[in-house]
Amino acid sequence: MIVKNEESALPKCLSSAVNVVDEIVILDTGSTDKTPQIAQQFGAHVYHFEWCNNFSAARNEALKYVTGDWILVLDADETLKPEIIPHLKEAIKQKKYILINLLRQEIGATQSPYSLVSRLFRNHPKINFNRPYHALVDDSITAILAQEPHWQIGYLPEVAILHAGYQKAVINQQNKFAKAALAMGEFFSANPNDPYVCNKLGALYVEMGKLQEGIELLKKGLNAVIELEESKNPEQPNNSNYEILYELHYHLGIAHGSVKDYAWSIFHYQAAVNLPIYPLLKLGGYNNLGNLLKISKDFAGAKLAYEMAIEIDPNFVAGYYNLGMVCKEMGLFAEAINAYDQAILLNPDYAEAYQNLGVVLLKVGNVQASLEAFENAIALHELHNPQEAQRLRQGLQDMGILRQ
Repeated sequence: MIVKNEESALPKCLSSAVNVVDEIVILDTGSTDKTPQIAQQFGAHVYHFEWCNNFSAARNEALKYVTGDWILVLDADETLKPEIIPHLKEAIKQKKYILINLLRQEIGATQSPYSLVSRLFRNHPKINFNRPYHALVDDSITAILAQEPHWQIGYLPEVAILHAGYQKAVINQQNKFAKAALAMGEFFSANPNDPYVCNKLGALYVEMGKLQEGIELLKKGLNAVIELEESKNPEQPNNSNYEILYELHYHLGIAHGSVKDYAWSIFHYQAAVNLPIYPLLKLGGYNNLGNLLKISKDFAGAKLAYEMAIEIDPNFVAGYYNLGMVCKEMGLFAEAINAYDQAILLNPDYAEAYQNLGVVLLKVGNVQASLEAFENAIALHELHNPQEAQRLRQGLQDMGILRQ
């Protein structure tokens, strides 16, 4: 791990890993709080490094102190899921793997809730990180595979890492946008045609509201990947660019949607979900595609997109809610009720699901069940959105459904 001023998050992270790993190596990049002392309480070997605005430089410094055969990389805002540990231990027994990609769940992410991260790899002398932000070992792995083709890349299909860093409050608190833009901007100046940095920096610009700059960068990255695929030697090891291609299309979908260019947005989302990548990574693509098709009044297409999202992840709460909304628009009330029920089963505090369930139950004439759903919605709104609770209560009273 590399850390700086993570005293609040570090205990939870290290607690998830301390009984799994043989050693903990932590590189502190200038903490002014109790981060180093907390790390030492968990038995970590703590080293110090002067921050140079380059995550890869710091991660490569940390690699120098590792003595184990396999390396697991975590950040302070991440935790290792206990259910994955037996699978993780079994995977590293396989002699064929040099890298095992792990599935990470982005807690609180407003867009894609899952990502595949290259965080578990052998302690190989030629493996190193590059790129100043979103540091990766992937380029060095590609170079190794070209020279040592007996190695393979594997992945664990279940969620291995929970990542809390995408929560809005955390992003704002740590000023991640500014740090990311500074680090990637310097790298982009020296590598203007690198599709990965075009993707990450372009997506960052879109999040910052620099929509046209973001779109241009994402298009540039997309063209670079297409050219790379066309020039690839079919006899070389299969190092596909499908994941980066997915992200480029996905972020272009977001960007075009933000400027209300829905036709292009739909095009890019459809291109993204049609790529042969791990299905869970497509979850955000299908959900966003459904939202756009619903806006475009293609309710049947939206329904199919939401159903695909739920098929990929049967616990995807937003997918059930969105499916309920589009079924309501289509007059498929029984399906809408079932979808809202599933959303509530997975998230009993889902006020909006209760509220829209009440609407559909009222449409089918089940007044008593409708009233119960509305009352649940009001009670939940009171906790987080009192104005909406009052608006809903007043509306029901005006309709004569709820007593004064």
